[in-house]
Amino acid sequence: MPRMAVLTGGGDAPGLNAVIRAVVRSATLTYGWEVLGVRDGYDGFLNPHGVFPLTLGDVEDILARGGTILGAANRGNPFARKVVRAGKEMLVDVSDEVVARIGSLRLDAVIVAGGDGTLGIARDLFHKGVPVVGVPKTIDNDVWGTDATFGFDTAVNCAAHALERLHTTAEAHHRVMVVELMGREAGFITLYGGLAGGADIILIPEIPFRYQVLCETVQVRIARGHKSSIVAVAEGARPEGGREVIARPGDAVVVPRLGGIGQFVGKYLEETCGVETRVTVLGHLQRGGSPSAFDRWLATTLAGEAVRLAVNRQFGQVAVLRQMQAAALPLDEVAAHVKRVDPECDAVRTARESGICFGDQAPPLPPLPSPTP
Repeated sequence: MPRMAVLTGGGDAPGLNAVIRAVVRSATLTYGWEVLGVRDGYDGFLNPHGVFPLTLGDVEDILARGGTILGAANRGNPFARKVVRAGKEMLVDVSDEVVARIGSLRLDAVIVAGGDGTLGIARDLFHKGVPVVGVPKTIDNDVWGTDATFGFDTAVNCAAHALERLHTTAEAHHRVMVVELMGREAGFITLYGGLAGGADIILIPEIPFRYQVLCETVQVRIARGHKSSIVAVAEGARPEGGREVIARPGDAVVVPRLGGIGQFVGKYLEETCGVETRVTVLGHLQRGGSPSAFDRWLATTLAGEAVRLAVNRQFGQVAVLRQMQAAALPLDEVAAHVKRVDPECDAVRTARESGICFGDQAPPLPPLPSPTP
């Protein structure tokens, strides 16, 4: 019986369990393959008990469950594994051990669900002879070549609902509410969530902002009779000529953790513009909980495509979404680029035309009062 393994790498995202379920059901019921689960990303191949059989019973009730029953590891890079030897911390390349373990398990395919980092590792393992197929996952939606990644829709819904809830308390107390959202260097969650949640100001990494413009925008809104404002700011947003705010520095294994820009924006607006301001950081709320219906569909669809690619021995590919249809792109192409918001895209243009400020352009002056008859 041919066999494949499935692993979930990087940070967790809603929809990972839907991928695991679809892989097991499709591979087992349609193609007669055995499926193995790999615990904690690529680290599972280095653990004697990190690989185990996955049955239909194991995935019976996990479609709507958040997280991943396999676990994930966003530091599990076998090409740069952090170890301590002779009392010193160092990085070692254990990728040959991973390749050897995959060979000893007699795996005919490995399905990898992950973001740009996890898929980059999959590409490198493919070039070492591992029969890999990728499934793009991240709430940030920054994987190249796919219209959407699963997890993104759920995160956007979380952001939009939070912004919607803050409208009422902002109006009641005549405050400016600043909401910091995830996304790292990509502003998709903040752009889409801000549009859907009725934000008045949207700050994303792809459009550097000026603090003075934010103040002018709030003041113009007050002059027009709006006593409150909602600011959606991406964790990777930065002012013109400045850098993003780092909450925790990175190293050769861990990327820097972004966070804190919301506090800077809130403090500036309160101290410079004289408006009462509150800051909310959604954080990992955007990652947790049950996946949306769209993310369940997307994860299931892409996992099904990944199984077909594996069965047909089309390795080194990533199952992607193109115009609401599953398609495939080479791992080399997907891992070589990162998707970002196009500042001239329809979503940004529509937001600007509807009066939303991105912090780079001064707002128009309020209309003159109507003449007294």
